[in-house]
Amino acid sequence: MTDREITETVSTPYMGFNDGATKSRPDPSDPTKKRSYRHIFESPLIRLMKDYKYRDIYLAGSETSERIPAKSIIIYRYYEAIEKDFGSGNTFSMIETARGLKDLIHKIRDQVCGSDENLWEQFQVYLVAHSMGGLICRCFLQNKSISTESDRKLVRKVFTYGTPHNGIESSSFASSLGWQSGLNVPLGNFNRKTMAKYLDLPNNAERVDTLDGKFTPERFFCLVGTNYKDYDVAWGWSRRFAGEMSDGLVLIKNATVQGAPRAFVNRSHSGPYGIVNSEEGYQNLIRFLFGNVRVDGVLKVDELPLPPSVKKKAERDNQIVYVSYYIESTVATRGTFSLKLSERHRDMCSAILRTRDETLDPDANPPKLFSVFLDTENKTKQDFPLVFSVDIVVSATDYVIGNGFWNKHSDVEYLYRNTITVTVGKEEAGWSLRYTTDDMDWSEKKGSLSECVNSNENLFHIDLQSGKGFRGKLELKVFSPDAGGPSPTDSSDIPPSGPVTSTKDNSIYYRIGNTLVSI
Repeated sequence: MTDREITETVSTPYMGFNDGATKSRPDPSDPTKKRSYRHIFESPLIRLMKDYKYRDIYLAGSETSERIPAKSIIIYRYYEAIEKDFGSGNTFSMIETARGLKDLIHKIRDQVCGSDENLWEQFQVYLVAHSMGGLICRCFLQNKSISTESDRKLVRKVFTYGTPHNGIESSSFASSLGWQSGLNVPLGNFNRKTMAKYLDLPNNAERVDTLDGKFTPERFFCLVGTNYKDYDVAWGWSRRFAGEMSDGLVLIKNATVQGAPRAFVNRSHSGPYGIVNSEEGYQNLIRFLFGNVRVDGVLKVDELPLPPSVKKKAERDNQIVYVSYYIESTVATRGTFSLKLSERHRDMCSAILRTRDETLDPDANPPKLFSVFLDTENKTKQDFPLVFSVDIVVSATDYVIGNGFWNKHSDVEYLYRNTITVTVGKEEAGWSLRYTTDDMDWSEKKGSLSECVNSNENLFHIDLQSGKGFRGKLELKVFSPDAGGPSPTDSSDIPPSGPVTSTKDNSIYYRIGNTLVSI
């Protein structure tokens, strides 16, 4: 932040978490072609106060020092330490800021629990952070010079919006144009070498998006923005620097923690169309904090058919076919079908992109499509019964036979497209799962019983197939977040940005928009 931005932030009571919004971007495929549609979102702060009766702790012009209720919202005003009117005006240390967070949590415990030892044993907080705030949370949790195991146990869950968990860097395409040398500023606290130090990771760590065993990844949620176009900071240079597959500042592949649940929303890093002041962000937040059922979706592909003409020419000329596949997914819960909890679209430059060999490799991590949190106790007021929909689309890029393009197919070759409505049930014997494929049947029907392939892990399979010969499975894992669960795949399911390399002969093709171009 610039000095002006820091002053503006310090001058607000809630450090931006009270910013609402009135506009949302429509789906790119929306036939109405509206630039935006009206949706009044009051802000996550006000919604938590309205929906769950939380309250702030401000009284008579400052934070109260008296006892406070458990349902309190506290803003960590760490920028005040370096703002010219309230602090030193000097750049702050991440280490000192993380220590300040620890002190604040201990102070809150005293204000909530008083001298009641039983309450002290039960006390925990939720940490909700945007951008660098998420790194301050991680510094507190991961740096052993700051927190002990007992300190970390005071944190129940962590939710981050648009945090650069693996640093900030330019897109591969921007680097290929020579922007890296011209714009590669140190980026201070977002440089990986600097991050490794304050996150207490090895100095030679290639990636710094790991909690390093200090905190359970299943209790750490990452909300990822995918709309780089609406980020106007620095007169638009930030989004040019970050490029596609980013929120305008943070690349998608750098916005998650390894093993943590995550969702992807068509929102920018901040601003009128930002990730924090969004209904999508709020719905993911309350489900993660208060939901008691989690469903992870993974796509396993068995067959990827080639167009007959491509297959015929490749076999006749004994040539290798180079092609990659976009995997798109959209998730919505009943009551919010018009609101997407997570969406990854080709048109939004956020779809998973895999080569043919990677997609079919049984030893590779399959694409993880989503983690959705549901609620049997109806705390979120719209998840009973437990029903959600999943749109799955698999499409191909251009086909390259040997060294030449083959253009006899349509521009976008869809191998699979369908909407699956899933109903989760809890019975004496355990979880059950029913589904309907909406293109073939009515979603209101009871549906088919999904095959449980592993009762110990509550693992279910839904067969996916198309008339073109696509064959695969949607693998769903159902469990209670509080009872532990799987460690989802790490950054391997994040869409790559830039070159796509064939695993056959290391030929390189560059992705520009939705097209692979040979270098």
